[in-house]
Amino acid sequence: MSGTSLDGLDIVACSFQKNSGGFFYKTYAADTVVYDNNLKKRLADGHLSSAEELLKSDIDFGIFIGNSVLNFIKKHRLNNIFLIASHGHTIFHQPKNGFTFQIGNGATISKTTNISVVCDFRSGDVALNGQGAPLVPIGDEFLFGNYDACLNLGGFSNISYKYKNKRIAYDICPVNIILNKFANYFQKQYDEGGKIAETGKFIPELYEKLNKINFYNLKNPKSLSREWLENVFMPVLDFYKNKPKADIMFTLIKHIAYQISLALKGKKNVLITGGGAFNNFLINSLKEVSKTEIIIPDKDLVMYKEAIVFAFLGYLRWNGEINCLSSVTGADRDSCCGAVYL
Repeated sequence: MSGTSLDGLDIVACSFQKNSGGFFYKTYAADTVVYDNNLKKRLADGHLSSAEELLKSDIDFGIFIGNSVLNFIKKHRLNNIFLIASHGHTIFHQPKNGFTFQIGNGATISKTTNISVVCDFRSGDVALNGQGAPLVPIGDEFLFGNYDACLNLGGFSNISYKYKNKRIAYDICPVNIILNKFANYFQKQYDEGGKIAETGKFIPELYEKLNKINFYNLKNPKSLSREWLENVFMPVLDFYKNKPKADIMFTLIKHIAYQISLALKGKKNVLITGGGAFNNFLINSLKEVSKTEIIIPDKDLVMYKEAIVFAFLGYLRWNGEINCLSSVTGADRDSCCGAVYL
C-alpha cells in the first residue's frame, strides 16, 4: 500500500479464514519501506510526467514493489506466500471523467516475484460509474464490524459505518497530505505529534472559508483527490500565504477536527487508524468537539490497517467474492474488482 502522504510502501503478511462466524485475519509481519527523496519526488510529480515517463514509472515502481516484497519475505523468513495484493500509488483519480490510475505494474510485480498478483482495485468500480473509493469499508464491515465507525487519518480522512443495514463511507477532508506540506516549511517530513501546529494561533477567517468549501455540502458517496486539493483547497490557503505557517497549521487542525466531528455525530465509538492517529494535537482537538469515544489501537494496526484490508480485498478477488460495495462508492452494483496476474 502506498498512500497520498508518501510515507513509504507499507507491506504486511496476512492470512484470512472464513467460517460460520465470519472472516478472521492474522498478521505475521509488517514493515514500511521508506522512499528516498528521488522516488518520493517521482511519485509526487507523477501527474506532471509525459505519457512515456509515466509508463516508465509504472514499470519501475512495479519492480520496486516486487523487490521490496522479496526482501520482506527473506527478512521475515516467510513461507507459502501465494498472493500479492497491491494497491499501487495513485497518480490520477478522476471518477467523474471515468478514470483512475495507480502505478506499480501488476505484471512486473508478478514476474519480479514469481507470485500471483491482484492489483488495479479501483478501475472496475469506476467503470460501473462508481467513485472507485473508498475501498477499505468492506474490510471495516467484515474485519472491524464491532465498532460504530472506522476512521482513517491518512493523506485524506475517510470514514465508514453501518447505516440502515448498509455500509456507507466517504472521504471527509484532507489531513496528512496538507499538514505534511506545511511541515516541509520547517524542514520536517511531518509534524510529529502536531507540536508545530500547536504553537500557532487561530485564524478565524481562514477557518470559516475552509468550512464553506462546497465539497462539504455534497452528499455521499464522495471522494477527494490530489487534483481537488490543488484546484479547490490550496487556493483558499494561498490567500493567507503571508500568515505564519504555524498559524495556518493550527487552523487546519481545527478545521479537520470540526469536519470529522460532523461525520461522527451519533456514533458511540470510533476506531481511528492511519498516521494522523499519532498527531496528539489533532486527536485532542477532535476530543474537544466530539462526544464520540475515540479508540486508537496498537501501533501496528494504526499503521497497517489499510494494507491489511487491501490484502483482504485481494483474498476476496482471488476467491471471486464481492469486494467493492456500491453503497459506498455509488456504483451501479456491487462488484468483484481487481486485475489478476498469474
